[in-house]
Amino acid sequence: MSGVVAAFVALVSVAVIGYLVGMGGLLRTSDELVLSRLAFFVATPALMFTTVSRADLTSLFSPVLLTQIAAVVAVQLVYVLVARLVWRRDRREATVGALASSYVNAGNLGVPISIYVLGDGALVAPILLFQLLVLTPVSFLILDQGARSVREALLIPLRNPLTVASLVGLAFALSGFSLPVMVMRPIELLGGAAVPVALLAYGLSLYGSQRRAPEAPDATGEKEAPGRPKGAGKDVLLAVGLKAFVQPAVAYLAARFALGLDGSALLAATLFAALPTAQNIYVYAVTYDTGRRLARGAILLTTALSIPIMTGIGAALG
Repeated sequence: MSGVVAAFVALVSVAVIGYLVGMGGLLRTSDELVLSRLAFFVATPALMFTTVSRADLTSLFSPVLLTQIAAVVAVQLVYVLVARLVWRRDRREATVGALASSYVNAGNLGVPISIYVLGDGALVAPILLFQLLVLTPVSFLILDQGARSVREALLIPLRNPLTVASLVGLAFALSGFSLPVMVMRPIELLGGAAVPVALLAYGLSLYGSQRRAPEAPDATGEKEAPGRPKGAGKDVLLAVGLKAFVQPAVAYLAARFALGLDGSALLAATLFAALPTAQNIYVYAVTYDTGRRLARGAILLTTALSIPIMTGIGAALG
């Protein structure tokens, strides 16, 4: 077994423990929110600051980001053309679908994979920043249909703790300034909790999704059958197909043939593109009251598909 596959086994094992903890009743499914908030607001920002502030700047501005941008543009273009021209979806729903087909889970899953599979947590930082500083503001402007000012949209990502921590870490890396050991120690301790807490929350969420009643209303008051979003079947299938298969394929081709990457850089480019749809796309869909079932279905299916796909990529390219 290669080191890459072994790293995936370790990550999946922790997620399975989270599932078993939920199944055994040691934690309630509602505790997923507590674990997720702990990881998102405390542990992962500490990890991103520690990682980025000590990173080699060449890894922060690597060609891997270019492959991700190429893959995002390609799949979003295909989704929007089909959704708008063929299916006549409105602009807001097409935007949610485009995000569901391209916006990767760089936080909860990208960080663990960057650290334990690729051996460099800083590799995922540029992708995280690109999504939060570019994709998110542009998407909000479209979803608001012009109601939000450009200035307000640009400031929204700065409320995200991962963005702030990464930018502060980048400032330290550029300046060469280091915090005293006594200050860094507690930050490192908090950062060490990020990966296991996020994976436990992820496993607990998988158990919670199975326990959800078939006709139970979600947070928006809607009722739906689990795992089968009503009224959005072909939209979900298109988003999932683009996200799970086309996006990593485009990233691989761009990395291998356009940029001439190989080895760990080629593996990183392909793995990051194969990450599942980020969960905050559903939050956006709920906030703007459009494409909720599309977002939820894409997240569930791409998450289920991502583990075997990324493990296969790791075995093939690792």
